[in-house]
Parts: sequence; structure tokens; C-alpha cells
Amino acid sequence: MFDGIEFISLAKLNWLWAVLAVLILIIIAFKQRHRALARFASQRLGRPLTASTSLGRRRWKAGLLIASMVFLVAALIDPRWGTRYQEVEQRGIDLYVLLDVSKSMLAEDVKPNRLDRAKHYISDLLDSTHGDRVGLITFAGVSQIKTPLTIDYRAIKTALEDIRPQSVPQGGSKLGDAIRLASDSFTDEVQDFKAILVLSDGEDMDSFPVEAAASAFDEHGVRVFTVGLGDQVQGARIPISMGGNTIYLTYQGEEIWSRMDPNMLTQVAMAADGHFYDVG
Repeated sequence: MFDGIEFISLAKLNWLWAVLAVLILIIIAFKQRHRALARFASQRLGRPLTASTSLGRRRWKAGLLIASMVFLVAALIDPRWGTRYQEVEQRGIDLYVLLDVSKSMLAEDVKPNRLDRAKHYISDLLDSTHGDRVGLITFAGVSQIKTPLTIDYRAIKTALEDIRPQSVPQGGSKLGDAIRLASDSFTDEVQDFKAILVLSDGEDMDSFPVEAAASAFDEHGVRVFTVGLGDQVQGARIPISMGGNTIYLTYQGEEIWSRMDPNMLTQVAMAADGHFYDVG
């Protein structure tokens, strides 16, 4: 009857067991009522006593209840058919978002912490983006492509939910490597309409991010924009969980205080004709 019909949630068919259970209870209730009436009065006396009630009406009500439950299960399995086309405006802008997931991003000088705030900004960005391809790269000691360039923003949001410092195999912060990875991951040779957005506190471990940004712009036409998270004056300690308790990261017996580095992020942006945004 329908061409290409499909069911999105076939697992919901398990609710038919509940329908069967209700049907069995109704049958048992009918039988128990009949037996109780037979014990109470003879068939000749029972008819006048039950003249005001209708057995047929009770059966109709029970049938409608079962039918409505079956239709409800049919709706839960989400049947779909046919084809629906949606016009998407394609402006031809490709954007790689680089998210710093080093341990310093756990500092709480931005609430709830730098990393969660950055993820919130990315989610807001996706909500306001229409038709542009966006990719997500995380970086710490190593860089990883979480999602390639896509217009499936829901997939990017799903990837964001699982991102934490423990999701990368090596600690540290190598922004330059992440910029080089993003620059090499654009899928066409057009020298325009490409950008990299970096969300970080600016800490780097000699990965030459300024040189990487300059190379991305000169060789691929990729502009780099940077967003700085954290307090650049006082900074904050880095909380970590150990044995169910929260302690602060130390180095040689002293607690580490992490500060946002606006100079690094500004130089990276300027090297690739971009701009630095200090969100504190």
C-alpha cells in the first residue's frame, strides 16, 4: 500500500505485551463477574437484576480500550513512508571548530568551568548556523577529528556531550598541531570561505601555533579566529577527581594556577587575518 514504508522504533512493539496483559485481565474480569452473578442468583432471577446493564455495551468498551492501545503502540513505532525534501541554503562556508580539552580547561574561573563554557558556546554557534559545513576537532597533547565537515549539527552536539579531558590519549596542549590538522582536512582547494575557530585558554607546549596559522592562511586561505576562556590576571587552580574526592593539580609539590594567555591567542589570530575574542 505504501512505497518504502519504514518503522523508526520497532523496539516499541514490546508494549504489545502490555496490551495482551490488559486483554487477559478484561477476560478474567468478565468471567469472574459471570461466576459471581451465577452464585448470587439463578438465571431467571439474574436477568431482571441486570436489566439496567448491557453486556454488549461492556464488550464494546473493552474492545475500544484494546483497539486504542493497539493504535497507540502503532504510533510509538513511528511508521514513515514517502520522501520529504527540505531546501537548505548553502552559503559555501566551511568551519572547523578547535576545542581545547587539556586539563587546564577544567579551571573554574569561568563557570562552571572553561571546557563546559566552551561547549556551551559551540552549541549556541550551531543553533545559529544554517547551511554551512562545520567540523569539530579536539586537542590536548594530540589532536583528533571528532566530526568531519558536515551540516548534521545534531551529530556534532552528540559528539560534544562525550568530550572531556580524559577523552584524549595524551595530556598537554598543542594548538599548532590542531591548526595544521584542520588546515589539511578541508575537502576542496578553493582559497576562500574557510575558517578555523579556536576555543582555548591559550596555553601551548611549543607546537608553533602562530606559524601554523600563518601557513594555513598563506597556503589554503584559511582565516583563524580565537576565543580566550579564563582569567588572564589571577587565573585559577585545576581541580581533578581522585578516589571520589576533588583535589588540585600540583607540580613538584605546588598547586598549579592556570591563566588565560591573550597574547598567544591574539598572535595566532593576527597571523591568519582573523580576530581574537576575550570572553573572560
